[in-house]
Amino acid sequence: MIRLSGRFRSALIIGGQGIRARKTRTFLSMVSLFLGVLAVVAVQGAAETAKTLRLADLELHAGKDGTRQMYIPPFGDAIDTTIATISGRPGAAAMVGYQAIIGEPKVTPINPGGAPFDNPGGYGYGPGQYEVQCDASGICRPVPLSPADIAPKGQAIEVQLYAMVGDVRQFRPYRPVSGSWLDLTGPPSYSPRLVLNKEAARGFSQNQVPAEMRLEGVTANPTPRIVGVVDDGNSQPTAYVRADELRNWMPPQSGRSALGGMGLQLMFSPSAGDTERLLIRKLTGAGIPADALHVEVVNARESIEQELSIIRWIFLGMAALVLLIGVAGILNVGLATVGERVEEFALRRAVGTPRSLLAGIVLAETLLTGLLTAAAAIGLSALVLDLTVRILGSRVPQLTDITFPWQAGVAGVIAGLVAGLLGGSIPALRAARIPIATVMRA
Repeated sequence: MIRLSGRFRSALIIGGQGIRARKTRTFLSMVSLFLGVLAVVAVQGAAETAKTLRLADLELHAGKDGTRQMYIPPFGDAIDTTIATISGRPGAAAMVGYQAIIGEPKVTPINPGGAPFDNPGGYGYGPGQYEVQCDASGICRPVPLSPADIAPKGQAIEVQLYAMVGDVRQFRPYRPVSGSWLDLTGPPSYSPRLVLNKEAARGFSQNQVPAEMRLEGVTANPTPRIVGVVDDGNSQPTAYVRADELRNWMPPQSGRSALGGMGLQLMFSPSAGDTERLLIRKLTGAGIPADALHVEVVNARESIEQELSIIRWIFLGMAALVLLIGVAGILNVGLATVGERVEEFALRRAVGTPRSLLAGIVLAETLLTGLLTAAAAIGLSALVLDLTVRILGSRVPQLTDITFPWQAGVAGVIAGLVAGLLGGSIPALRAARIPIATVMRA
């Protein structure tokens, strides 16, 4: 092992000296190899960056990987029992959705149905169409609309309103845009605090609407306060509010929770197993059927990898073809270099240098050339990504936290070493086979 280690060290030293003595040829080898290694680094880096961005978007809608989701139906005291059980406990949060209209009373909103403002009539209702109405028992049915049922348009905006129990950002990392998130500490306010998504904020900035919020079942129309804006990846105007602040205006109905709505979407972290099991025992004890409490685990990363793996391998194959061109360049330069150093290698053989060390010297030069090329390609890729984030980060918030993926650096180093090994193998064999008698012809 000591003898092999010494040969390896000698090959690296002599190979490094050969690179320094032939700077021009080394540079030409690097140029021919650079595009191939850069292509491998770029493909791997783009694949990892695309996966990160895609995963970030999925987390906004579906939740982080490992999140355990459960739907709580509005039966009896199920909603109140759930809220009382998870309130103040780490690793648990819930949300319930409503449709809310903010602005002038008794008018049709600018965006009926909570449609995006680029398509304000997309979710709207017209003559001969239907709207969904729910009774006190939670049963919903379509109801036909006549022209007389449609109020005149006015200064009002319809939003999808989510009432929060706990901080859902631990499961869905909404990106802050301005202001602050809901303050979940302290007593609830009678003026509900709202956090808007970017689409809702755009609607309020383009339209002047009164601060009056209307929901079905409220005792009076509350006056909301907008405290912040987040990017939730949703194209529909959406607002978030503390559940207890909304509950101040929604008294219980017929023994059902004021927050019943269409049910509660509950989220647990994997570490909150005790809270999840406690809640299930309480709900089943309260008469909720066990088969109605189905838990789904978010596994977004696996689906993303399946989507991107085929595309990645296709582009890696194309990058490998470009890399082979660089290998051919190293091979040509290596053969020319060995041809010029025939007397040198023959003389080394005459003084007792093993054939394996001669081959190692040539391989060390090509491998070092491949590593230098990989370092240049990785450095350029990291610089381009950093400049892209700085230039586009303010326009594309998803890029703010993007860093150069280490997988791309590893792929570049492997590509450089493989290219150096392939391009230097034949010249190394040729150097090892040079006969000692060649030195006599010098």
